Amino acid sequence: MKNNAMVMGVKTRMIYSVLAIMTIMLGIGENTMAQTKSTTVVKNIVLVHGGFVDGSGWQRVYNTLKKDGYTVTIVQNPTISLADDVAFTKRAIAAQNGPVILVGHSYGGAVITEAGNDPKVAGLVYIAAFALDKGESVSSLIKDPPPGAPVPPILPPVDGFLLLDKAKFPASFAGDVSPEEAEFMADSQVPWGVNALGGTISEAAWKAKPSWYLLTTEDRMLPPDAQRLMSKRAGATVVEVRSSHAVYVSQPKAVAHLIEKAATGALEAANDRETTTAAAR
Repeated sequence: MKNNAMVMGVKTRMIYSVLAIMTIMLGIGENTMAQTKSTTVVKNIVLVHGGFVDGSGWQRVYNTLKKDGYTVTIVQNPTISLADDVAFTKRAIAAQNGPVILVGHSYGGAVITEAGNDPKVAGLVYIAAFALDKGESVSSLIKDPPPGAPVPPILPPVDGFLLLDKAKFPASFAGDVSPEEAEFMADSQVPWGVNALGGTISEAAWKAKPSWYLLTTEDRMLPPDAQRLMSKRAGATVVEVRSSHAVYVSQPKAVAHLIEKAATGALEAANDRETTTAAAR
């Protein structure tokens, strides 16, 4: 009986030991899977606003991204010169702990095209934005609008800064924003420096980084056809939305959704691009 009890005791200990080892192994497996999953999603989002506005317009997009677990930084670029705005954006990128999805609206697209060359940037998201090429500037792209294209109601420069006609701002910039909010946006405009429009791109980041583009079909600031041309040239993944230029205000969930798609696909897209490039050599 004593021997039987001893045998049973040994067997019991062995069973518990096996169960403990299995538990540890399962835990390690789960941790590994979680780590692998976390490394395939970029959790840092940096948002860059365009001309005539400031970073507060991103608030609804910010709220959605934060709710979904992202770390979100909004760059308050002064829009005085492209070089300064790129410097402001690079400081925001440097402050992030890990890879970054860089998002730009309108003129902010020019900023991210240059600042996106930073090695921390894993992907670019253009929101009705200027996806410029090397040597291009916002001024060079808008100086000769095609016949029939909407012309933004930009007033003559004063002391080197531009503003939109307040009375025409809602229809041109924020056609699908509530009248009260559009009026506030018009009255709270940030003067846009002429030098910022003239700043040229030294190297287009989209040539080396995966990109996404939200195209606004009812845009009366940056014509949809121009957006199609730039997004196609950049090889961007394009999503079209029936919206005004102020889509980040009027349809923040659509904007946040595209940013999240970029966050989940940027690292994989970069790896695929490196594999394709290596195979072509």
